[in-house]
Amino acid sequence: MELKNLFIEPTAKTPQVDLNYPSGELIMSGRSIPENAAIIYEAVLKWVTEYIKNPRPTTNLRLNLEYFNTASAIWLAKIVQTLSSIKESEYTLMIHLYFNIEDYDNMEAEDIKDELQPIIYLIGVPTVSLGIKIYGTDDKGEIIKESMVLI
Repeated sequence: MELKNLFIEPTAKTPQVDLNYPSGELIMSGRSIPENAAIIYEAVLKWVTEYIKNPRPTTNLRLNLEYFNTASAIWLAKIVQTLSSIKESEYTLMIHLYFNIEDYDNMEAEDIKDELQPIIYLIGVPTVSLGIKIYGTDDKGEIIKESMVLI
């Protein structure tokens, strides 16, 4: 049985979630400041747990969150950790992170690596090929600059 896509409409406090099984595109965008993060992220984690049983050869996790609170960060960490445990070592997990260009331009390569250390630490030694791509966006969300971070 094929996993059904999961789509959750955004609100003022929760992100849009678009998890597409056939394409391997897992997108979360907007703001994530829910009072109870479990309400939205339990469904996402459950979907991801099923997804890794029969993943696509390339999985793109796109985190385009303009702001997220600590509770959301904990759930996002669980999601990244679960995805990094895909068993097929020849498969690829790409994590795409979006920042406002002003924040992005003020970051040096070492600063970016420092900011990503909690994620890298959490992932540990992934069982899947892993890449992280950073994007600098303008106020309209258009990508102005991008770079790969080598782990």
